[in-house]
Amino acid sequence: MTIKQWQCRPSAFSRQALGACAALVVYGSLYPFSGWRSLGLSPFAYLTDPLPQYLTVFDVVTNVLGYMPLGALIVLALYPRFHGMLAVGAALLGGALLSGTMEAIQTYLSTRVASNLDLAANAFGALADGVLIAPATSALLDRGLLRRIRFTWFERDAAYVIGLSALWPFAAMFPAPYLFGGGDLPRVLWDNLDPAMQDAILAWTPAAWDVESWPDRLGALLPDDAWEALITSSSLFAALVLATLLMRRRAPRIRAPRIRLMLGLIAVTLFAKAGAAFLQSRAGLTFDWATDGALEGIGIATMAGVLSVSLPRGLRAALAGAALVLSLALVNLLPVNPYFDIVLADWRQGRYLHFNGLAHWLSWVWSYAALGWLASAAERAWLARRRAQRSA
Repeated sequence: MTIKQWQCRPSAFSRQALGACAALVVYGSLYPFSGWRSLGLSPFAYLTDPLPQYLTVFDVVTNVLGYMPLGALIVLALYPRFHGMLAVGAALLGGALLSGTMEAIQTYLSTRVASNLDLAANAFGALADGVLIAPATSALLDRGLLRRIRFTWFERDAAYVIGLSALWPFAAMFPAPYLFGGGDLPRVLWDNLDPAMQDAILAWTPAAWDVESWPDRLGALLPDDAWEALITSSSLFAALVLATLLMRRRAPRIRAPRIRLMLGLIAVTLFAKAGAAFLQSRAGLTFDWATDGALEGIGIATMAGVLSVSLPRGLRAALAGAALVLSLALVNLLPVNPYFDIVLADWRQGRYLHFNGLAHWLSWVWSYAALGWLASAAERAWLARRRAQRSA
């Protein structure tokens, strides 16, 4: 395969993945971001401490494995400007600096213990994977299978959309009052406000609007199953369109690539949802999210997504944006099912505490990130059309 010059440019996806991986490391190292205190020690005093008295192989292996993806992504993100031993050295230095900073900050967390052994294990993990990935960097980014799929299936500027679509199954994992009904962060912020602050804000709205009664009046318009079908279908349809929006119309030796990608994304999302529910709650709740309304919404979104592939790209983007706005409005305005508290309480008793918090935040922000990209794409298209009109 002949490699074009523009295909040898730095991998935007690798850099985005590196940023996401670093954010995950910071989140996992400092979660739950509470219990801050000062013991009067230097944040770097742990560097000269003796090795921990109780040392387990599990802890060391976990720390090594936790930083291995970071080392690999540093090497991939630096290519082609830096490669070989320089990139490996950067992986070691980057892993050591990030780990050292996290350990120093953990000095002020009552739930964490700063450890020089953790620093050594983290740095070794970043170095080990950097060494493993460095010889294959060119093959992966210039000639690899994923590289070929990337440029034969997608447009050149699709890195952000690919990354966002890859996060969708994880954003759908955390329990929501309605299946795929994430984005309820405004409701959470509102509920956490002081009642006096809520009253002060409501005082600015006209009394005739009767804003406080909106949730109950809206919820009474349709049965709960109908609302869930609408929210599920809107959110899933937007995710399916976004994943295929920057795909090329034809991919080599692949028939209907957009439809195949849509069906694959649905399958991965449902598998991830069921798997997360099985791990995080008792077995009886594994498929509790598969209500009649949710299944109906999945069917509607699948049909709508398949039918939309023949529409112009601009119209598909507009439909996805409208679906996201509708879903966000409904999940923030509709009253929450009281039985949802039981599901959420059971989920919180599960394992993987750090993963829980991360999945919850991802559920909150994914829709807004997708909507922001669609708005930015619409602005770029409008500016390009305006420049073309002026030049004509």
